Formats: sequence, C-alpha cells, structure tokens
Amino acid sequence: MNFTDDTEEALRAAVRLVNSAEEPETLETLTDVEAFLTDFPYSGRLDRDDAELAALRAIRPRLRDMLLAPRDEMARHVNAALAEAHLAPRLVRHDGIDWHLHAVDDERPLAERVLIETAMALIDVIRADEGSRISICADETCEALALDLSRNRSKRYCSTTCTNRNAVAAYRARRANA
Repeated sequence: MNFTDDTEEALRAAVRLVNSAEEPETLETLTDVEAFLTDFPYSGRLDRDDAELAALRAIRPRLRDMLLAPRDEMARHVNAALAEAHLAPRLVRHDGIDWHLHAVDDERPLAERVLIETAMALIDVIRADEGSRISICADETCEALALDLSRNRSKRYCSTTCTNRNAVAAYRARRANA
C-alpha cells in the first residue's frame, strides 16, 4: 500500500511522538522539541516554549490509542478529534512540498495540528483497511510502536536497536542449538 507523502509523514511524526514516551524518555526539554521539529518540520505557529512541550507530551497517550485502535474504534477516535478541532481545510504548497491538505489553520497550537494531521492520515489508513501497519514492537521488552510502510510488510520492530537486539538473540539461540 502506498500512502501519499503527507500521510506517511504524519504517521511517522505521530509514531515518533508516541515513542518519545518510552524509556528512555526523549521529549523532556525544549531541545527535544527542536530535535522533533528538525525531523518533522511543521509549518505554521511554533511557540517553542514549555507550554508547547507540555501539550505535545499530553497528546501522546491519545495518539497511541488512536494509532493502535482496531479499525472501527480508530474511526471513532478520528471523528472525535475532528469534531473537537477548529477545522479550516485548504490545499497548500510550501517549503518545496507539492499540494497537500492542511485541515486546521497554521496558527492553531502545534499539538492540535499534530493531532489533526494524525487523524487525517488515519482516514487513509482506515479507508485502505491498513491498520495492521501500526503495531507494538515485536521485541518482547519494548512497548514502542512500529510503523510498517514497507511494500512487503516486513517491519516488525520500532527501531534498528530492537531489530539488532533480536537478530543477535536469534543468532545466539541458533548457535546454542547447533
């Protein structure tokens, strides 16, 4: 399944934000917000203050629930988020990115825009019945989310760290049984 670039980017940003709550916590300071914004350059209002940091931290559980929900429940989460928002949908082109949809005004708080962009991306996930592409990491010791945008649906781990740890463990298990 190929999603549009903006859908994939919104899903990646939401998963990164949700995973920032896992140990070790990676969204504790304004420097951490800057790092997030470097990787996911949201346009529009960026306050870069403690209130924005707190708001981003506060939406993480809601994003996690939305991303991991079964399809019908995911739709309910999306509809609730859209109903709460001050929607102002429009097509925009900026920063070298071709036409795409902004669902809320660029002056709305960043946390609200992240939540609504995630909801908009999940509309595509729901319509394509591709919710299985978002799961909990296959590493038994990890609770982070894994986002599989691969063509062959082969991604099972949240990061190369978890992938490598499990590959080494499997190798050692094979060697011990040989």
